[in-house]
Amino acid sequence: MGLPPSPLRRRSCLIVTTVIVLVPFTVLVLIVGPDLSTEQTLSQRLAEYQMRLQYLESMYRTRQEDVAILSQYLGLSQSPTSSTNSGPSNDNTSHIPFNTSSILENLSPEARLILKNSTLSSRFPSSLRMPTAFHFLPHLLDDPMSLKPSFLMSKSRTGVSIVLGVPTVKRDKQSYLMSTLQNLITNMDEVEQNETLIVVFIGETDMDYISLTAKQIEVRFGSYIENGLIDVVAPSVSYYPNFDKLRITLNDPLERVKWRSKQNLDFAFLMAYAQPKGTFYVQLEDDILAKRAFVTIMKKFAIDKTAVRDNWIVLDFCQLGFIGKMFKSAELPWLITFFQMFYNDKPVDWLLDHLIDTKVCNWDKDQKHCKQEKAKYWFHYKPSLFQHIGTTSSLKGKVQKLKDKQFGKIPSFYPHHNPPASVKTNIAPYKNFHLNRAYRGESYFWGLLPQPGDLVQFVFSHPISLKRYLFRSGNSEHPSDRFYNTTVEVLPDSLTETSPIWSTYNSTADGYLIVGGFDAFGLAEGGIDPKIGTIKEIRLHVHSDSENWALLSEIHLQDTSNNVR
Repeated sequence: MGLPPSPLRRRSCLIVTTVIVLVPFTVLVLIVGPDLSTEQTLSQRLAEYQMRLQYLESMYRTRQEDVAILSQYLGLSQSPTSSTNSGPSNDNTSHIPFNTSSILENLSPEARLILKNSTLSSRFPSSLRMPTAFHFLPHLLDDPMSLKPSFLMSKSRTGVSIVLGVPTVKRDKQSYLMSTLQNLITNMDEVEQNETLIVVFIGETDMDYISLTAKQIEVRFGSYIENGLIDVVAPSVSYYPNFDKLRITLNDPLERVKWRSKQNLDFAFLMAYAQPKGTFYVQLEDDILAKRAFVTIMKKFAIDKTAVRDNWIVLDFCQLGFIGKMFKSAELPWLITFFQMFYNDKPVDWLLDHLIDTKVCNWDKDQKHCKQEKAKYWFHYKPSLFQHIGTTSSLKGKVQKLKDKQFGKIPSFYPHHNPPASVKTNIAPYKNFHLNRAYRGESYFWGLLPQPGDLVQFVFSHPISLKRYLFRSGNSEHPSDRFYNTTVEVLPDSLTETSPIWSTYNSTADGYLIVGGFDAFGLAEGGIDPKIGTIKEIRLHVHSDSENWALLSEIHLQDTSNNVR
């Protein structure tokens, strides 16, 4: 017999036993206990994974379809009859036999072109012909490149949470595209930008116009093109049918039939391009405003609906037309096919409504019942996240003045907590719109007609390490009251002109380094090189006369020492 366990050993065993019993119990309490916030978080995370899995499954099915079609083609092309027949054949081996078309039409134009140019001697047995896009749009068969974009500018970003589709076309009087893109990007933070893709679809066939528009986007949003946030795509000329041969529907004039039919095809192309890029797809337009953090709000709303087992089809973030409609990317093929089938018949928003009707409404019931059923699958978020701002429609002669009343008032300024500083300017303020109130986040600064040499100065209580700056001029009520030809300058605390970093910046006669300036949208933002060291002051320096007043709707200075927001 061994010696009895020592008190120290017994105590160790007791501690181990306690840990073994209490730790799982504690974990169990944390998981199933009354902490509803934890349970809700887990439920939301599970819903997010569920939506992601549905998206990945749809991508897998697409690849599976490609493999099945190719396997069928290759398997049938090497049938025993053809492989063992070494004698002469009457078949013309320079082309694919006629009755392979039911297989070929399911392949991409590029794949069909390759296979048509191959030399095979086999014949396919008759097989079931399933409808495809080529049945609804037979003109696509006239050109093997009909579904290949004529222009594509992309860094191939995929796997994002949300894809924003922004179709744009040439307008007679005014383009809103650049302002819309700026607004979308401005209202996303860095995290949101990293999980989003903006696809700009240029619905034109004039390559000069496409190239010009793409170049404008590249010049103004080059960094966002480079980091993958923005894709630009345009369709082939052969993607569109002969619009002059469309049927007249709804007793509309031919020009209106052409306009709405083309819009349906544009949306179908855009959705098809966007579908493999992310979990959710949101249809927008090129003349809208968005609210702050709209990406986070939309994603949370979608996950919350999924977490409570709402089998939603559409999440609606704007009450107007087709703006702000969110879909699961895995379900986009339903819409794409529906738009292709009825593109000549009705406007796109009507087609969406009819699709939901077909899926959920019982013809034995009345319209009230149908509306109730649709409400189970089509959810509206309030207040709206998007507002229509354009008045010049892409349809010639049409004036579009509709506004979403659910959107509410657009904020006239955006407040932030900034580092302690004294502020001053020689630009005369209008009424009580003083600079110090804008700096404290109480209002905006609004000054009269800036002149060359005018300054807007922020002198810090003590030298600080400034990480980033953002100055936004103009607002929704006064969009033209911006700072023009105005630079952002900093006064280093101890940096001298002999320092290596000094030569990398332009400087002023009074010892300020020029670190940035206002762009065409009235925005000045950027980071401060840490090599500059601490700074005493940051200022705005006006260099030319202005025909407009100047309005600062946002001032955000982020200090690295305390991470001021």
